[in-house]
Amino acid sequence: MLEVLSEHQCQGWLEGYLLTGRHGVFNTYEAFTHIVDSMFNQHAKWLKVTRGLSWRRPVASLNYILASHVWRQDHNGFTHQDPGFIDHAVNKKAEVVRVYLPPDANCLLSVIDHCLRSRQYVNIVVAGKHPAPQWLSMDAAVRHCAAGIGVWEWASNDAGADPDLVMAAAGDVPTLEILAATAFLRHHLPALKIRVVNVVDLMRLQPASEHPHGLSDADFDRLFTHDKPIIFAYHGYPTLIHRLTYRRANHGNLHVRGYKEEGTITTPFDMAVLNDLDRFHLAGDAIDRLPQLGAGAAPVKQRLADLLVEHGAYIRQHGEDMPSIRNWRWVAHER
Repeated sequence: MLEVLSEHQCQGWLEGYLLTGRHGVFNTYEAFTHIVDSMFNQHAKWLKVTRGLSWRRPVASLNYILASHVWRQDHNGFTHQDPGFIDHAVNKKAEVVRVYLPPDANCLLSVIDHCLRSRQYVNIVVAGKHPAPQWLSMDAAVRHCAAGIGVWEWASNDAGADPDLVMAAAGDVPTLEILAATAFLRHHLPALKIRVVNVVDLMRLQPASEHPHGLSDADFDRLFTHDKPIIFAYHGYPTLIHRLTYRRANHGNLHVRGYKEEGTITTPFDMAVLNDLDRFHLAGDAIDRLPQLGAGAAPVKQRLADLLVEHGAYIRQHGEDMPSIRNWRWVAHER
């Protein structure tokens, strides 16, 4: 265990350590991973070239854990809010780069176990260090992470049929907000058939022709449908999801919410509100893209608007999020 406030030195230490045949992890603030952009570049290029050298033995992967991330920088503020390292990393060769966004602690354990066993990759794992809900048992987490993407049937109510709507998430905070939005919609619009999809391995979104982890078009369509609206809550900049999925048949119905360079020192939930990633905006986005709901959805939209006003007033008075936000849990009977 080595620690110093110099990202360059930490990466240099780790690269040298890996070349001795050992294993390691570089744990850093997400916003400041950009400090080693060029070092990452060179290591990724070196890994690509060494794959073609029969005489060089594979080395353990370079593992980044971005544990102080954009959605939980409420005390540091705007300077510490930048999820763009992922965008930079996916420019490198597909056989080298892997990006994982575990939604809970058990998924994080499964992902890290995989990363530490791997060779010749750069693995980027994004996971907050604040207390957060646990969605999956350990066995379920292992299965979900092995698949990299999947339907969470316990949160869905489409019963395997064609849904009216797909609610998708990649990242721990986006998963929390997409589930809360789904619970709200299921409570207020119980006839609505919703499918919840969670993404751990970001590169599963790409076509198989572009990345070895990519889904076939048929498998992608089975998850996201051919023609239904998709509300996608993503950890980073929304344009990356569009970039990874632009060839997919249903891309025109994909609506991504993520970080849009809005931040300050505020409450955790207000960070999501500022970027339209919160449960109220997500639920409203879904309603807006379901014209079949008609005028009957108007009271629900009004309730969402009222909740956003209530949230703003509460944090200004109390300096923390509303109890209904802080203490929200997925209720068992909603499953």
